[in-house]
Amino acid sequence: MAETLSAVKGMNDIAPPESDHWLWLERQLQDVAMGYAFRGVRTPIVESTRLFIRGLGEVTDIVEKEMYSFEDRLNGEALTLRPEGTAGVVRAAVEHNWTYEGPKRLYYTGPMFRHERPQRGRYRQFHQFGVEALGFGGPDVDAEIVLMACDLWQKLGLQGIELQINSLGQLAERAEHRQALINYLSAHSDQLDADAQRRLHANPLRILDTKNPQMQDLVNGAPRLMDYLGPESLAHFEGFKRILDANGISYTLNPRLVRGMDYYNLSVFEFVTTELGAQGTVCAGGRYDGLFEQVGGKPTPAVGWALGMERLLELLKSQGRLPAPDAPDCYAIVPDASHSGIVAHACRVLRHCGARVQLHATAGDGQGSMKSQFKKANASGARWALIFGEEELARQEVTVKDLRSSEAEGGGQKAVPLGGLAQWWQAQS
Repeated sequence: MAETLSAVKGMNDIAPPESDHWLWLERQLQDVAMGYAFRGVRTPIVESTRLFIRGLGEVTDIVEKEMYSFEDRLNGEALTLRPEGTAGVVRAAVEHNWTYEGPKRLYYTGPMFRHERPQRGRYRQFHQFGVEALGFGGPDVDAEIVLMACDLWQKLGLQGIELQINSLGQLAERAEHRQALINYLSAHSDQLDADAQRRLHANPLRILDTKNPQMQDLVNGAPRLMDYLGPESLAHFEGFKRILDANGISYTLNPRLVRGMDYYNLSVFEFVTTELGAQGTVCAGGRYDGLFEQVGGKPTPAVGWALGMERLLELLKSQGRLPAPDAPDCYAIVPDASHSGIVAHACRVLRHCGARVQLHATAGDGQGSMKSQFKKANASGARWALIFGEEELARQEVTVKDLRSSEAEGGGQKAVPLGGLAQWWQAQS
């Protein structure tokens, strides 16, 4: 007997009814994005490793520890399964000159890959939905995409999601703060863990995002980037907050919010929850005006966010906001297989009218009794059973039985002419 093969650890199969929830959520996300005039794009799952080293930053957890990178056996090119979506969208925008005719509002969805320890809502193959506004430099678009996320939580009926915001300023301001941060941390080097020691001179800002509880007092006392921002950066941040205030959006200023990629500047934000354990971020993003130049393009302002589908589904489940799994509208009961041609045609007519119809199919051992077929019809979740019995077909009819309502509730069953099934369905919908 051949060895039984399993999925790679942290990479999951998704089947009904869970897959119904995925499709439903994707529709909700797309509806909200399209309501803000964002349009869909698709980029490759595999990109050049150089894109992520250059775009995300060489001294980041993603590049140093988490990327699935390999060498193409045919030409020796260094390739990587994408760990996030923004770098690939910007690479495509530069390569195809998407912003030549003006700014673009784009959204994407698809699988990403990071070699992390699998945990609740966080896997090695995970799925993101993201929005990217390319070519917009003002704080109004920063606020607009935050409002989009807030509209999404409202549409999904989610509660308890907190918005945290910060500003990372511009390069020169970060450089001044960086030196002050190095000086401060160097003076307390005995309190730094191994990761912080390694990042002290390469990427000290990331030390502020440490999860080490023994370093919390140290980072709480560190110089704040906000104190190094110039008038233009402060004005941008004030403009961002002013629009949120005007729309009644509550938020918390988090000076330690730095994000995990090096490409961010000015406005950054995270939506967090306490319902998902240590991995409490539901959606996060910010402005990344320098990324176009980092991947070889012309200077282009840009801002966006991404959310993890698995994590959002976990939150929807914990709050009881997931819809009932999809079910067929009708289940066709076929006592005699000799009539399967007529039945298949009738079912197609209904499908062409928009009905979801499940035809009782055999397992090669006969049709099964009427009783067993009715049990399967009930188990399918269908509202109506369509009974194609010998007597009905002799009269060119089908019996329609309401499986979810009693006669007292207006249900029961009735005969419908085969030629009138389309009209019957239209009356139901």
